[in-house]
Amino acid sequence: MHARRQIAVYTGLIEKLQVTDDELAAVLGHEIAHALREHARERMSRQVGVGAGTAVIEILTGVQLGDVGNLLTQSMFVLPNSRENEQEADRIGVELAARAGYDPRAAVGLWRKMAASGGAQPAQWLSTHPSHESRIRDLDDYSQRVAPLYERTKATPAG
Repeated sequence: MHARRQIAVYTGLIEKLQVTDDELAAVLGHEIAHALREHARERMSRQVGVGAGTAVIEILTGVQLGDVGNLLTQSMFVLPNSRENEQEADRIGVELAARAGYDPRAAVGLWRKMAASGGAQPAQWLSTHPSHESRIRDLDDYSQRVAPLYERTKATPAG
């Protein structure tokens, strides 16, 4: 029996940001990319590995690392990979959107809306996600790269 995989999009995102179809395609493409690349499973495996490594260090040294050790291991081993997964999902997501006939450049507008509507972000090195500025810069570059895929879908008659 296969597990059912579902992707949910909160209506608040759609309503608050008044997203276009192209922007929604970027969101859905991003979430589909996470599922295709199994980022959640990868993150859980990494967390278990880091926890085990921390426990071994504590046993060998007799030093309890506590919150400082947890913050250090998270910022060195877990969070950078989470940001890489987010960037990978962004890139795959805009490519999926482009291949499906949605303008990949809309992802840039979506993230500008997100940046404008959100509050303060933590420092990038303490976050699971890239900063809005980094994300917008990368999406601007990558969406231009996959724009020809979108242009081809517009030029090809449906049938």
